[in-house]
Amino acid sequence: MTFAFAFLAVLMVASAGVAMLLRNLIHSALLLVLSWAGVAAFYLWAGAQFVAFAQLLVYVGAISMVVLFAVLLTRRSAGSVADVEPATFARAAAGLLAAGLVGGVLGATMLRSHFPTATGEAPKISVHDIGVDLMGPQVAALLVVGVILTVSLIGAVVIAATDPAATDKEDKP
Repeated sequence: MTFAFAFLAVLMVASAGVAMLLRNLIHSALLLVLSWAGVAAFYLWAGAQFVAFAQLLVYVGAISMVVLFAVLLTRRSAGSVADVEPATFARAAAGLLAAGLVGGVLGATMLRSHFPTATGEAPKISVHDIGVDLMGPQVAALLVVGVILTVSLIGAVVIAATDPAATDKEDKP
């Protein structure tokens, strides 16, 4: 195991773990972005450049922005935070024990399984070839999806921007 692999593994697991433990949704979303960036760095380390850049574009770029918009545009009521039971040491210990058991079972399964090795050479294809294949006949579908996503995001902003209290006052005489 190299130092780079160990560093990326610790970065991904630690940022995802801290994101689960924090109560602030914005900080949790930003830590998930860091974890997804660590996954992209792992793909780069492994030599899968196309998958790494797709990870950066899709997860770090698009999904993290959707999560941040959802968190920022969603209005929480004041009572929703008070209704949540505070975390206790027993619940945290039970969660860690369950995570350890699941990790142990998965680790034992992976160690006992026999992965077949690939025979022959991997196909030689570049990122440019993949881009040409994707953007040639599929460019119209990509544009339609982009327009639909843009319209849905604008609609979400308009719905979230309206104040329900103001509309109730206007309806009443």
